[in-house]
Amino acid sequence: MPYNPDNIFAKIIRGEIPCVKVYEDARTLSFMDVMPQADGHMLVVPKEPAETIFDLSPEGMAAMMVTTQKVAKAVKKALACPGIMLVQLNGKPAGQSVFHVHFHIVPRSAGVDLRLHARSMVDPKTLEPTAAKIRAAL
Repeated sequence: MPYNPDNIFAKIIRGEIPCVKVYEDARTLSFMDVMPQADGHMLVVPKEPAETIFDLSPEGMAAMMVTTQKVAKAVKKALACPGIMLVQLNGKPAGQSVFHVHFHIVPRSAGVDLRLHARSMVDPKTLEPTAAKIRAAL
């Protein structure tokens, strides 16, 4: 399927849809997931239009990985979580639901269950205090 420039992440990158932004550089954007599996659940997207990692340029992939590592370190520090889960899905059969390549950064702690993803949306205002902690740790 060809890349759809009207997917929600493309619209967020272009500023057409608001997000709780935590980090941005020339090639990537990281923001809070509004359907979080855990408190502090982040997304990292490249600004390059690509549906999966197979469509992303090597430079875009490198930039996305650098940002993913940078933001994951900040999440770990800001939230004092002992573990970080990285999730990256390619194609509908793998569970990808937004067809713009992205990484999920999900804080993990023993005994804390994950919420089901994409089941319920939170009010973006409630994400800002956690986002501020993560920004401060960058």
